[in-house]
Amino acid sequence: MSGDFEQVRLALSTGVELEVVDMGPRDAPTLIFLHGFPESHRTWRHQLPHFAGRFRCIAPDQRGYRRSSKPRDAESYSPDKLIADIFALADALDVGEFTIIGHDWGGAIAWGVALGGQPGGLHPAWGGRVTRAVIANAPHPAIFQRLLLTDAEQRAASQYIRIFRDPASDAIIEEKGIAGLLAHAFEGRVPSGGIQPPGEIARLLADWEDRDACRAMINWYRASPVNVPAMDAPFAEPPAAPFLKLAIPTLVIWALDDVALPACNLVGLEELVPGVTIEKVPGCGHFVPWEAPRLVNAAMDRFFERTAVTA
Repeated sequence: MSGDFEQVRLALSTGVELEVVDMGPRDAPTLIFLHGFPESHRTWRHQLPHFAGRFRCIAPDQRGYRRSSKPRDAESYSPDKLIADIFALADALDVGEFTIIGHDWGGAIAWGVALGGQPGGLHPAWGGRVTRAVIANAPHPAIFQRLLLTDAEQRAASQYIRIFRDPASDAIIEEKGIAGLLAHAFEGRVPSGGIQPPGEIARLLADWEDRDACRAMINWYRASPVNVPAMDAPFAEPPAAPFLKLAIPTLVIWALDDVALPACNLVGLEELVPGVTIEKVPGCGHFVPWEAPRLVNAAMDRFFERTAVTA
């Protein structure tokens, strides 16, 4: 699984160009895989070959990453633009309906893609194009924001976001790149679980040498509307507000040893995603697609068989 994947460069209607893996039969149902921070399409290196015999598998390096376009301003990384990229990517590849799959930040965008593109979704132009969703260790937006306001464990686990957003971090990025900023933000908090093989670490370190990419990765956090209070801010329930339910078949895979996203993010998920399938992965850290690939692939196989559709 360590070989390179062939990529194509696509110009999207959203004004960016993305480097994209596109493998598998063109007439098969389509899966679109979204990686998170601070990785690339290679988050899915164990999934793409596994599914490409039965599905068309599309995995972009999202805007700001590797050789994809890297706008300099933080506003270019707001979630609405990142979500629009995915539908523009599907358009560029003549894909109508698809299953969206995401991990970490890619999962956050996948939630938005699914909510916008389900039948009767938030975005009329996209409604009905997203038929299923698979989310791996990425919190539901409504649950995550509530936990940041009410739950000390999640708020403490998310303080790194405040460090990423702090302009003082810019000097660390310039001098030491993302590796230096990660060491600063997670000092004393060593993630549990698997370790990247040496070849993958070398790939990441090479990607992170590009300071424009490092700044772009952090701009995802700076453009996000999520409110991360300081630890000494009051804890209080947010005002009650309705949130659109996700009605398409949805699989949530959750590694239980995630230091940034504890399992409290699963509480109440069934109310927002009726009929959701939750697969818990004990003894595994945040990067579940490559830390526990056999379990992830098996869970996805079961889900796809049970929810077989035309896309």
